[in-house]
Amino acid sequence: MNSTAYSDVWNLDEFFPGGSHSPEFQAYLMKTEELIKRFQINVKNWSPGHSLEDPKILWELLQDLEQAIKKQSQAASFVECLQAQNTEDKKTYELNSKVTSLNAILDTALGTFENRLSAIDEIKWQEMLIKEPLSEFSFVLSEWREQTKDKLSQEEEAIISTLEVDGYHSWGQLYDVIVSKIKIPVKEDGEEKLLSAGQAYNKFSSPDRKVRAAVFKAWENAWEEQADLLAKTLNHLAGFRLNVYKKRGWENVLKEPLTINRMKKETLDSMWAVISDNKQKLVEYLTRKAKLLGVEKLSWYDLESPYGKVDSKISYQHGAEFIEQNFAFFSEKMAAFAKKAFKDQWIEAEDRPRKAPGGFCTSFPDSGQSRIFMTYSGTQSNVSTLAHELGHGFHSFAMKDVPLLNCRYAMNVAETASTFAEMIVSDASVKNAKNKEEKLALLDDKIQRTVALLMNIYARFLFEIRFYEERKQGVVSVKRLSELMEDAQKEAYADALAEYHPLFWASKLHFFITSVPFYNFPYTFGFLFSLGIYSQALEEGKGYEEKYIALLKDTASMSVEDLARKHLGADLTQREFWKKAVHICLEDIDEFLQLTN
Repeated sequence: MNSTAYSDVWNLDEFFPGGSHSPEFQAYLMKTEELIKRFQINVKNWSPGHSLEDPKILWELLQDLEQAIKKQSQAASFVECLQAQNTEDKKTYELNSKVTSLNAILDTALGTFENRLSAIDEIKWQEMLIKEPLSEFSFVLSEWREQTKDKLSQEEEAIISTLEVDGYHSWGQLYDVIVSKIKIPVKEDGEEKLLSAGQAYNKFSSPDRKVRAAVFKAWENAWEEQADLLAKTLNHLAGFRLNVYKKRGWENVLKEPLTINRMKKETLDSMWAVISDNKQKLVEYLTRKAKLLGVEKLSWYDLESPYGKVDSKISYQHGAEFIEQNFAFFSEKMAAFAKKAFKDQWIEAEDRPRKAPGGFCTSFPDSGQSRIFMTYSGTQSNVSTLAHELGHGFHSFAMKDVPLLNCRYAMNVAETASTFAEMIVSDASVKNAKNKEEKLALLDDKIQRTVALLMNIYARFLFEIRFYEERKQGVVSVKRLSELMEDAQKEAYADALAEYHPLFWASKLHFFITSVPFYNFPYTFGFLFSLGIYSQALEEGKGYEEKYIALLKDTASMSVEDLARKHLGADLTQREFWKKAVHICLEDIDEFLQLTN
């Protein structure tokens, strides 16, 4: 037993004392702005292709860019954490606007930089890339140079970046403001309490179906009250994005997310095809669970309901120690990282009002640290979420010696590291079950995430594809948004549920995120890709630790297809890899069905 009692409240003062009113943070923002503008001026003054000094100038610009990105990312992470820990802190919305403005300036400067790179003659370009120190950045530099071919002129792209601040990102920020005001009435111990969205959502894992049903009704009502505003927000966000695509000549809305995720459409299509082919086993699980709960079909609010019984709530301390212990069976470095995160208060997990819903891990690259946000209420699912977010943090830690410009990995491979960590803890929980009833409860909790990643995420993907196609023709009404959502859920769940969540488009933050479009399929990719890695790790044991870290270090320096080919010997554009991955997670369902037969 660890003698150190871990705090479930994070320490942000280590970065900037005083929270949203920190003078140190204001000074940091000013310094960040100076660095970004210096990079912007130096890029504008560079006319490559005419000087023997070009390699030297390019190297100096890369160093300036790295410092600008490092500080802008740190500032953005700090504001993100402030907003999440207290949704009623109005000062954070001002800070978020400032950080967004700085990011727009940086994006504009980066666009100019990319255009300068594209102006270099191909022969000279190749000569520059093979020499140190530029050779280390050959992938990202070539990627930037190539991306200019699909964009508008430098001037037009600069205008877009400027307009994004108030015409695009502001809609995402408006969503945060709306959610901060949502209060959901829930009866607890005979009295009615007003819960934040984050607190209310945890009630869907209550063992009492009446509680879940009542919370779901209140949940739907709360989002319905804000549906007009949320629909307007979503329509304008999508409208801006579509207009930019149209100007660039991009017809397929998946072009940007696939490019960001360094992923081929053939890979995405193969993944979804294999999932569709194996959906029947997921339906068998949903049908069996409905029977066990005494209903004909599960409703949406039953999807995260526990089955079986775990003796008691898991304290935060015990959950932390369990994660450390089981990380150590695979990787001493992962375990040491987790211990440091707990000990040094990198994690905000306290169950209290005014917190944002959901969870995340964000990096503070200027300090070489991460911070994790969630609301911990003592469930096994909470422990898995905690492990998941620590996986994200370990990904950043594993790349601590990699130059920042080679650390900008996409969401799909980011979800690989997190899901891998979650898998270690979930498997250990099932194996350490004290009896059959507890094993069923833990197995069910694990399968719930499989259902979410293979069915719920697919519903989100279908909804967004169809919503964007309809949005091209004009504004989509609240009624139609809900119809599209329910139709997508019915298809994704193979019509296995009795009641769906048509307002899911309103309650799910991911549809309103502006930093990454289509914030859905990368989750499923990461889940299944991590299973391929996990199966190798089980075969090789602790000896796989260095191979795993080597894979993580490469996640921002090649396409996912090349990453899989190099480290797993797999072709992601073909179905074989995905079949093996899906088969691994379906084994849990086979065991559950056998134990409940």
